[in-house]
Amino acid sequence: MKIEFDTRVQELKFEVLKAIAKGCFEDNLLERYWKIPEDIVSGPKPTMRCCIYKERAIVQERMKLALGGNKEIDNVIEVIKVACDECPLGGYEVTNRCRGCIARRCLNVCHKNAIHFDEKTHSAIIDKDLCVNCGMCAKACQYNAIQNFLRPCVEACKLKAISMDEDQAAVIDDEKCIQCGACVYQCPFGAIMDKSWMKPVIEDLKKSENGKNYPVYAIVAPAIASQFKDVKLGQVVTALHKLGFSHVVEAALGADMVAYDEARELAEKGFLTSSCCPAFVSFVQKQFPTLKDNISHNLSPMMTIAKWIRQHNPEAKIVFVGPCIAKKKEIQKEEIKHIVNFTLTFEEIQAMLAAREIEPESLEETPLDDASYYGRIFARAGGLTEAVKEALKEQGSSFEAKPISVDGMENLRMVMAKAKSPAREFNFIEGMACNGGCIGGPCSLAHEFKDKMEVEKYGKSAGERTIQEAIKDYQE
Repeated sequence: MKIEFDTRVQELKFEVLKAIAKGCFEDNLLERYWKIPEDIVSGPKPTMRCCIYKERAIVQERMKLALGGNKEIDNVIEVIKVACDECPLGGYEVTNRCRGCIARRCLNVCHKNAIHFDEKTHSAIIDKDLCVNCGMCAKACQYNAIQNFLRPCVEACKLKAISMDEDQAAVIDDEKCIQCGACVYQCPFGAIMDKSWMKPVIEDLKKSENGKNYPVYAIVAPAIASQFKDVKLGQVVTALHKLGFSHVVEAALGADMVAYDEARELAEKGFLTSSCCPAFVSFVQKQFPTLKDNISHNLSPMMTIAKWIRQHNPEAKIVFVGPCIAKKKEIQKEEIKHIVNFTLTFEEIQAMLAAREIEPESLEETPLDDASYYGRIFARAGGLTEAVKEALKEQGSSFEAKPISVDGMENLRMVMAKAKSPAREFNFIEGMACNGGCIGGPCSLAHEFKDKMEVEKYGKSAGERTIQEAIKDYQE
């Protein structure tokens, strides 16, 4: 299978995950464990850091996260401290655009006396010891000569959940973090990583013996349609079976169920925010607590289809596969834990396939279940909105939906602020934390514009099936 990476960070992550998966599948992880850093960083010269010993130390920390990480840290995202030391501190700095003007508005607005001027060039200088990064000087400068140079992780986190410790390494505030994973994808040094539960999944797959002892279900997110390049979706399904999954089910079927129930709930309550994206749900609960009662009471598509499977097959092991880190946190919620056993990302599945030397492009196709067009397009922004409108139509409801589809944290903050007003012009908010929706998830194999087109193609392959027909056929 041809493997393409957005960045070398993803490539390094893949090599670590692949090595761990290979050791788990072959039952020799313990004896190979200390050799893995040397295999990945062979030397003799470093390629990314100051020396190969630091590179190997970072690989070793990544291996720990690939095996579940620090059990004392509740967050599913951890900072690799030894890898977080290359970025400049950032903050407001004066650029060479400063003309040394005589208006000196930057000086006038600074209440901390943090700005003075060079005697020769007359350019402004910011005293970092006094500056509190309020940004007033940048707003006042008519030349835009003062810029805020944030660390990539800080800039990526729109919740202000990342700060620096005394060693200037990133620290995540779990009270603010919603596990959206933006920092994981945006950190150019790969110093922030999500924990993995590949090892227990692989153990379950091996014990199951392709369903002979107990079934292992893979619930695949609809975003999978855009992930594996030059490989047909049916071939990916066959590859998952070869990994040991006895059943592969579309999360899109759960999306059909959610759309149908969410449409009914919207008609009953008159105003609703979606519950499909766990990062968005957490965002509303933490940032807009007065609106948390307006969150749909429906479970996410993953949980909805998993609950149905669990009710009909209690002994099943259920694994979700998608692009999302927040899903790893969602399954830990006390009220719904044990419905889904584990979640894996597309990155982890790719590593597992490579570890087993499974090449999907060489396999026959296995069809997926028959979800509707509307369930399958949940993967992209606007999909849920279209599905809810269709469900209202199929239910013969007279309720007039006035939905708004919002993706990306900055956009969500603006819309949620408007939602607090009784004068709002919408009555349903489809909230997606990632730009573009699930196809923009932090653990997607690629982030390309054509991903949306691939999801649309996948949706249309369902034909003219209604949401009701998709639900009825599967449940029967």
